[in-house]
Amino acid sequence: MASPATEPEVFDVVIFGASGFTGKYVVREALKFLPPNASPLRTLAIAGRSRDRLAAALRWAAAPGPAPDVPILIADASDPDSLAALAARARVLLSCAGPFRLYGRQVAEACAAAGTDCLDISGEPEFMERVEADLHEVAARNGSLIVSACGFDSIPAELGFLFNSRQWDPPSAPVSVVAHVSLESNKKIVGNFGTFESAVLGVANASQLQALRRSRPRPAKPNIPGPLPPKGKLIEHDKALGLWVLKLPSADTVVVKRTLSKLTENPEGLPGGVEESPKFAERRKEFWSSVKPAHFGVKIGTRSLLGVLRFIWTGLFIGIVGGSSFGRSLLLKFPGFFSLGWFRKTGPTEEEVSSASFKMWFVGRGYSDLGGVLERRTKPDKEIVTRVSGPEIGYVTTPIVLIQCALVVLAQRVNLPEGGVYTPGIVFGPTDLQKRLEENGLSFDLISTRSIT
Repeated sequence: MASPATEPEVFDVVIFGASGFTGKYVVREALKFLPPNASPLRTLAIAGRSRDRLAAALRWAAAPGPAPDVPILIADASDPDSLAALAARARVLLSCAGPFRLYGRQVAEACAAAGTDCLDISGEPEFMERVEADLHEVAARNGSLIVSACGFDSIPAELGFLFNSRQWDPPSAPVSVVAHVSLESNKKIVGNFGTFESAVLGVANASQLQALRRSRPRPAKPNIPGPLPPKGKLIEHDKALGLWVLKLPSADTVVVKRTLSKLTENPEGLPGGVEESPKFAERRKEFWSSVKPAHFGVKIGTRSLLGVLRFIWTGLFIGIVGGSSFGRSLLLKFPGFFSLGWFRKTGPTEEEVSSASFKMWFVGRGYSDLGGVLERRTKPDKEIVTRVSGPEIGYVTTPIVLIQCALVVLAQRVNLPEGGVYTPGIVFGPTDLQKRLEENGLSFDLISTRSIT
């Protein structure tokens, strides 16, 4: 008599794209939380196309110690059956293979069908909004929680905005919150080539994003007091922060606005399943009652005007040259030239990664007393500045953020939405994610509160 077939092991976390530039850093971060660490991560597997490359990534991530006994699973974004099998073996699948416009949809679709939770590190608005449009219903039906932008894009922006918003005690309220991002290093700052490629492809597909938005119902608009803030100049010198700043068309802006829209529809936040604890439900309602909506934008800053011109150079070339297939091929072939060395295919060295850091100032402006503001249409008279800071954004902060999001899902799943496609802010806002990030290298600080004229 034949023995019954053994069911494949289901892992707490599976990291897909684990041999990529960012993926191997995610593996390194995940290894810190395996037993004997007292975390909810008990079992881990890594996945991708090449067993040899995955094994090499695991050895790299474990160095200088020996590679742990972490299972290697083979799956390819071009093979739906392999992704279906992969999703069936994960409680939480971490999607790290980008550009997500090319490789992310298939992974999210497999997770939605299998009822597996999926977190990714995409910063691509068209991908994120299309996944929400196409997969939300099936994910909700099957109990799959799908959350994009669980890396530097866009957790620091989401939690940073919420942190600033909650500093405005009644009767005060913000009208606008602008994030000023500064990337710092005593070495050369080198970006991830995948980020550059995603930006180039984003320009190529800009019309598709606009068409998608026109085809969908208009998102709910939050009720923000007072008149619209002035648009301001493209380039400004912020003396208080000591930065030259440039307006940035950022995924962070899109994600924060989507969170505020969802909050407008659900003023108490998104309830968990039937097993949501009464204590967490009370915390969720209290948390969201203290959040005040505001107009949000992002500026990138640098200490010198020359640094701003470097950003403009890169943006102009992506915007102009990226409009044709030939131009895109040139951009992707010579990223170092078109970005003045900001991006390169080889990525940064370990020394460049370890020397880099970021600071993100949130400058909130609003009213010290909201009473009568709408009738008087007065200018904002109060400013609150907060800051989120941490290590290098792509290879250190992003893995920290992604793994902590996964740990929250593992530990607090019953308190989170049963399923669906959501932004990170609306899912993780009332959890202990900010506290976890502060325990793992990020800081959230109140910098100043002052009256303005």
